[in-house]
Amino acid sequence: MVTGAGSGIGLAAARRLASDGARVVCVDINTATAEAAANEVGGLAVTADVTAPDDVARIYATADEQYGRIDIALHNAGISPPEDDSILTTQLDVWRRVQEVNLTSVYLGCQAVLPYMRRAGKGSIINVASFVAVMGSATSQVSYTASKGGVLAMSRELGVQFAREGIRVNALCPGPVNTPLLQELFAADPERAQRRLVHVPMGRFAEPTEIAAAIAFLAGDDSSFITASEFLVDGGISAAYTTPL
Repeated sequence: MVTGAGSGIGLAAARRLASDGARVVCVDINTATAEAAANEVGGLAVTADVTAPDDVARIYATADEQYGRIDIALHNAGISPPEDDSILTTQLDVWRRVQEVNLTSVYLGCQAVLPYMRRAGKGSIINVASFVAVMGSATSQVSYTASKGGVLAMSRELGVQFAREGIRVNALCPGPVNTPLLQELFAADPERAQRRLVHVPMGRFAEPTEIAAAIAFLAGDDSSFITASEFLVDGGISAAYTTPL
């Protein structure tokens, strides 16, 4: 099950998981993109608002009814609106909207899928956080950063809580990724985007396929002893004091 499957990391993950043999439930708020992703990977499309409890419950009920079990849950849907900026300028309605989509949706998704995985005695939950969950930035997106920190902390707690039931929960923490969301930032504020790029030791942003490869690893048996982790795939950005010339 992949939320935000219509584009970016979610679409790349759906493609990779399907190529590895998974039957993928492609969830998106946009019906057209959900169906396009599902058609491409031979999966099942579900249109849903991941901030709505009834919609989230329906996602998992549909997946279980269709396939009989749920092995992998990738909670990837997220937003980063330009109005989310410094704490001095970000309005409360923007703060709340980002928290709902980026953090509350992960809470709802985990709450909904865990009973299915407990019944099976196994499962892998991958919650998409961010490198900003482990380091600060002077060019703040205050609600986005706080939401991703929440995803990391919640994933750690769930990973510990359900480890002895065979359920692994990890927080994937990507660095900047070449997705439509980042491309939009480039177009709107190239200088701000360039300030980000200069801090990446590898000198480039990640491609969605590289993040999808990490997702495939966390989803599969090769990561069977990894849970409650902050799994950084960030090109070295969180480890850098200065970057190469």
